Amino acid sequence: MSCSAIDCFIFVPAYNVEKTLAEVLSKIDLSVLSRAHVLVIDDGSRDGTAQAFERFLSSFEQCDERADYALENARDLSSHFGYLKFEQNSGYGAVVKKGIAEGLASGATFIACLHGDGQYPAEKLREFFDEMENCNLDLLQGSRHAVAGEAKRGGMPLHKRLGGAFLTALENLVFRTKLSDRHSGFIVYSSRFLKTVDLNRLSPSFDIDLELISIADARHFAIAELPIPTRYAGEKSNLNVVTYGLRVLRQIWRRLKEKTNN
Repeated sequence: MSCSAIDCFIFVPAYNVEKTLAEVLSKIDLSVLSRAHVLVIDDGSRDGTAQAFERFLSSFEQCDERADYALENARDLSSHFGYLKFEQNSGYGAVVKKGIAEGLASGATFIACLHGDGQYPAEKLREFFDEMENCNLDLLQGSRHAVAGEAKRGGMPLHKRLGGAFLTALENLVFRTKLSDRHSGFIVYSSRFLKTVDLNRLSPSFDIDLELISIADARHFAIAELPIPTRYAGEKSNLNVVTYGLRVLRQIWRRLKEKTNN
């Protein structure tokens, strides 16, 4: 990345992720961290997520190998991490809206969503930020289906592979930009695009990611995807696939109506 100022913001949705959070945060490249703020947003976790974050921060500050990282105008990188907790579980959509709002308030040029459960590759953030900057993009989504067979090799359950393929095929019929995986939560946005969005009107649920893609598509912002590895390790999902599927169909219907009216 060519920019020298802190112009990247990474928010981390976290709900009962005490077992995975530290590993996710540790995989953020130091060259990214040096120009980013990372905010963990705890959606009312009932386990030791907060304690896991504190342990990570303590070990990060004490890690000797990080002392070898040469950085012009050296900063205390541990100060680039923050933690915010909702008193009650408010849902994925509320977390995303809060993360975007905080990112915009920070003045960052790029705002990324990195889930705390380990399903998405924190180590790919540098590649994604570089692609956003070099290609002047407004939304860049990680695709688990861009490489044939990757989703299956990564352990994605069959019903999710089939359901995702069906919904993506429908979406590609009505969306301007064709993508291979519209249901990945690994997304980087430009603040240029997000400033045009009324966050209060967005979905409170898991379909908020697709809703943002739909808005960007309708307004002709630049959208692209890059391949990412698929990682499923038997973790418990908080997503109800039937409810999610119905919400996605509603998003497709709305987009189709918009196209028809135009």
